[in-house]
Amino acid sequence: MDYLRKVYQLNISLLGVIPEVWRQLRVADSDTLADLHDTLQIAMGWTDIHMHMFIREGEKYGIPDDQFPDDTRNERQIRLRQLLKKPGDGLLYIYDFGDAWEHRVVLEQILPYDLSQTLPICCYGERACPPEDVGGPPGYDEFLEATADPSHPEHDYMTRWIGGGFSPELFDLDLTNELLRDKHLRLG
Repeated sequence: MDYLRKVYQLNISLLGVIPEVWRQLRVADSDTLADLHDTLQIAMGWTDIHMHMFIREGEKYGIPDDQFPDDTRNERQIRLRQLLKKPGDGLLYIYDFGDAWEHRVVLEQILPYDLSQTLPICCYGERACPPEDVGGPPGYDEFLEATADPSHPEHDYMTRWIGGGFSPELFDLDLTNELLRDKHLRLG
């Protein structure tokens, strides 16, 4: 019997950040974890300058390092449908081992594949992704406090560091989907 491609609707939540930063994505079930990593980087607003890994049921998936071999399985060889089989299944995505940004990725729905829909696509989302190298959730809390209060002793430094203003509520769905379409066109 031939395998019929499906669309996975995923919910991604950034853990440890309140109010919640989240995205709802639709991706092909045939995407690899490496593909999902690329999609998450764009959808969340990260810049892919740090290491990452996925974890599911104690198994680690990422980019194996020949100089430091461990039990990490190659994310380029694992398709989403191999790990996420039914709604409710999930995995953990960790980005930037120093800041330790943890994302919960949950399969919400399995939908029929629609050739008219370009994948991946972001359906919904809320709030801006924290800036890179801000210090994880505790550093982000301090950053928000400092940038929101002009009398805070770190306000000027943090405002210069971020390059001006930062709006934690801003999430641009159209721009996110434009960047995802560009990725799709580049990778083909």
